[in-house]
Amino acid sequence: MKNLKSIALALVALVTLSTSAQTKKVDAAKSTINWVGKKVTGSHEGTINIKDGALVFKGNKLAGGSFTVDMTSINTTDLEGKSKSSLDGHLKSDDFFGTENHPTANLVIKKIADKGNGVYGINADLTIKGKTNTIGFEITVAGNTATADLKVDRTKYDITYKSGNFFSDLGDKAIYDEFELKVKLVF
Repeated sequence: MKNLKSIALALVALVTLSTSAQTKKVDAAKSTINWVGKKVTGSHEGTINIKDGALVFKGNKLAGGSFTVDMTSINTTDLEGKSKSSLDGHLKSDDFFGTENHPTANLVIKKIADKGNGVYGINADLTIKGKTNTIGFEITVAGNTATADLKVDRTKYDITYKSGNFFSDLGDKAIYDEFELKVKLVF
């Protein structure tokens, strides 16, 4: 009888462990982040690499996660040659992301609202250039993939270069404060 109780207890422990949190590491090589930055006279786009990250699940429900982005990997994809290298360098400079002193950015999920059908409302702490602010967005999880579209107000991270909210008389040289990220995570 004691053996039967021990076996039953072990089964309960196994079931409990299997429904507790499970961390799924992001495959950085298969995951993508595409960015778009807009200005009065047009826009630029490119990519940036995920360094590492993980999503946490309880059962099949998203329960958390955190990610590190390699800011030194900023890459403009709509330009070539000297124009491309010039913009890449400027984005890495202190006018924008200051990658020499801030080589990574981080996102940590803080609150999750299950909206059904694999869609979750997220509140996360986003840290860029050592400044942390809360950001809200939706993420969709399907199979081993999660996708999200984010809009980030760069001025909240002390990136004010040619912002119409900080400088006057910029005319058509103004750069909009928000940039967009399209994220695809594979785990």
